[in-house]
Amino acid sequence: MSEGAPAQQVDVAVLGAGMVGVSAGLAARRLGLSVVIVDRREPGSETSYGNAGIISSGSILPLNTPSLLKNLPKYLTNRHPALRWNLPWALGNAGWVIRFLAAAIPSQTKPRAAALHDLIGTSLTLHRDWIVQAGAGHRIRETGWLKAWRGDGLAAVEAEQAALAEFGIKSEVLDRQAISALEPNIIPAYSVGLLHTQTASVDSPGEVVKAYAQLLASGGGTVRQSEIRRIAPQGDGWRVQLASGEIAARHVVVALGPWSAELLRPLGYRVPLAFERGYHQHFVPNPARKLLRPIHDAEGSFLMTPMEQGIRVTSGVELTARDAPSDFSQLEAVVPMARSVVEFGDAIGERWRGARPTLPDSLPMIGGAPRHRGLWLAFGNQHIGFTTGPGTGAAIAAMIAGDAPPFDVTAFSPGRYIA
Repeated sequence: MSEGAPAQQVDVAVLGAGMVGVSAGLAARRLGLSVVIVDRREPGSETSYGNAGIISSGSILPLNTPSLLKNLPKYLTNRHPALRWNLPWALGNAGWVIRFLAAAIPSQTKPRAAALHDLIGTSLTLHRDWIVQAGAGHRIRETGWLKAWRGDGLAAVEAEQAALAEFGIKSEVLDRQAISALEPNIIPAYSVGLLHTQTASVDSPGEVVKAYAQLLASGGGTVRQSEIRRIAPQGDGWRVQLASGEIAARHVVVALGPWSAELLRPLGYRVPLAFERGYHQHFVPNPARKLLRPIHDAEGSFLMTPMEQGIRVTSGVELTARDAPSDFSQLEAVVPMARSVVEFGDAIGERWRGARPTLPDSLPMIGGAPRHRGLWLAFGNQHIGFTTGPGTGAAIAAMIAGDAPPFDVTAFSPGRYIA
């Protein structure tokens, strides 16, 4: 569409083609609404590309729990592989940091875990349906994922298992011999592990998002690639201004992940959004020593997962500005640790960096903007956006259609942070 051409008319314009945005568009189209998804890049090419590919039943605990406060002294050294933080960023975002730490108290943990459990439950059902319908069923592995400790981690394992069991989530405690039976091709570096048995994983999260987008297109939706310049109310709906023209929509869904807050700022919304930056690198796998499922190294705070591109090694969290220069030190520090468990060869391709959008309570925004009818917010899914995208999208689509969401969205209300 060229400049000056008539605006594309739709019921719903979804801004963002990551897992959350594509899910919102797909769910809305299946409710009979006309849908266009817009992003500057192809679906699944940004934050949704760079994760560990886990569709996790057990990621119900928010990032900020009492254990965070317990571990805070070692995190403050800025040398722990789980977390690196930038001092100027922390000082400039002291309000977010204070709110984040304030939420890490026992009384706030269980209600947020319950909310995430409901969101994840809906998401897992949709993932397992959509991935088959999208012709990508060959990409999913129903083999669980393993969290493992090299040292004496039994107390941590038992505590995590008890927390999961409280919500009916199954897991298995494994000793060294059981880990070797489960993953016979890895080096026996771990003494104890927790297998999340109801969790699945995929061999290419970016390709799964693309498959969902193609499923949307085959059902009559549209995917459009263009820079998004601004959004503005227009009559009973919205005008979305793109580099390649305009869209007139009755509803707009902002699902731009770490870029969401700046799009909303001209409308008067100040969203307390921070960015969990993370890194990954692919390596040539040893075909004779295959890794069968994702493994989370608890002490090293990194993941190793078998991908279509090779063995993907991911880093811990880096808290800094979204677009700050890359610092690969966390990733470089854990690669030797990964090699002590999984046999793999040279690096493949370039190292990747992404930014995961995080709100102070570790819960996403799912719902309508407080002061603008027809404006819907779907972002802040932190490091579990690949898992929780379908449920987030289904809830937004239901609310747009005037239906009840598939789970209680009260805890995710945008009004808890913006007015």
